[in-house]
Amino acid sequence: MKTKIYLLLILMVSLTSCQITETIYLNQDGSGKIETESLRDENSYMQLSGENYSKEEKFEDTTYIFKDYINKYSENFLKLPSFEKAIFQKYAAVQVHIKNSSYEKEFRTKMNLDFNNMQEVPDLYKTQEYADDLEHNYALSAEEHYYNVSYTFDGSHFKRMVKITDEAELKKQQDKIAELKTRFSNLKISQPYVLRYHFPKKIKSVSNTKAKLSADKKSLELHFLLTDCLQNPEITNLEVVLE
Repeated sequence: MKTKIYLLLILMVSLTSCQITETIYLNQDGSGKIETESLRDENSYMQLSGENYSKEEKFEDTTYIFKDYINKYSENFLKLPSFEKAIFQKYAAVQVHIKNSSYEKEFRTKMNLDFNNMQEVPDLYKTQEYADDLEHNYALSAEEHYYNVSYTFDGSHFKRMVKITDEAELKKQQDKIAELKTRFSNLKISQPYVLRYHFPKKIKSVSNTKAKLSADKKSLELHFLLTDCLQNPEITNLEVVLE
């Protein structure tokens, strides 16, 4: 029982002591930039980890481009079937910066990609797992995720689409997170999941009425709770129509 509780605590730390921001800059021709940033909230993490917080000793400061992994582990890459190679190639230009420092109390991961077409943007949240797959010659573990994120933009109409890919796994995660929410309901945990999108023209309409528009109506910001998004990923679906 102690082991089970410990594992639940570890999962809760990874899920709810984190702030995630997804930012997109779109140009009229459909090109742009996307960035995701995951930042550990130190106050939340301290509550969850207790006395282990002061004992933590870790330092990592790494920057890489995904294609570097393809080149470095080319022996593993070349053995893959063509459809798996195609999946990895979609991530080739993704840039990753990881800084984990228990001394500076900064745990941050940034991933960004410059793109020519919104449709070519892969699900950045799977980047690190794919890098591990290449390095260790694992199966595509990221395909075990229960949802996938994709985007479209035609110059006046933007969509963020979340598709559930594994209903059984979704149900498992929903039950697990519900239990964890109850277990740690007395703690004040910061777990924002924020979408920040910048468009080349004024916004005419947004599918989610909670979105906050900028003064010039060319940008929006939308806030969720991370655990809510993990329980029901489709709440982050979004459709934006420009003038």
